[in-house]
Amino acid sequence: MSDVIGDHSRVTLHFAVLLESGEEVDTTRRGKPATFEMGDGSLLPGFEEALRGMRAGDDAQIELAPEQAFGEHRRDNVQLIARERFRGVDLEPGTIVSFAAPDGELPGVVRRLFDRTVEVDFNHPLAGRRIVFDVSILNVEDLGRRIPLSPDPSSEN
Repeated sequence: MSDVIGDHSRVTLHFAVLLESGEEVDTTRRGKPATFEMGDGSLLPGFEEALRGMRAGDDAQIELAPEQAFGEHRRDNVQLIARERFRGVDLEPGTIVSFAAPDGELPGVVRRLFDRTVEVDFNHPLAGRRIVFDVSILNVEDLGRRIPLSPDPSSEN
């Protein structure tokens, strides 16, 4: 059993997500810690990579550039949408709207209102921002190499 974070680790940690200014935008510290398995896709790859080699009891501040975090703010993710598509919705800048997408919902933030159109920003709210993860590693469990089960040999034929 290894208490060092690696490929086959289940990690329990507390974290806070901070902007460069120090403003906290998310945290687990006032509630339950987060638990995840390395490589399960639940964390930003740059953040997960920075956790490798850490141990239970370690504290760190991990800074991620926009391209390692939520990407650069892309102007092509800001769309003008006909205002008539929002009938019955009380719109103002900052309103979060959601549209059906092939793989679920696509949220966007209303940025500006015009006579016939609404400017909606579909970028992640932290796109283009450098962020800092303030982490405390609470527990590291080595799950070992998982071997897929082979089919039941009696079912062949």
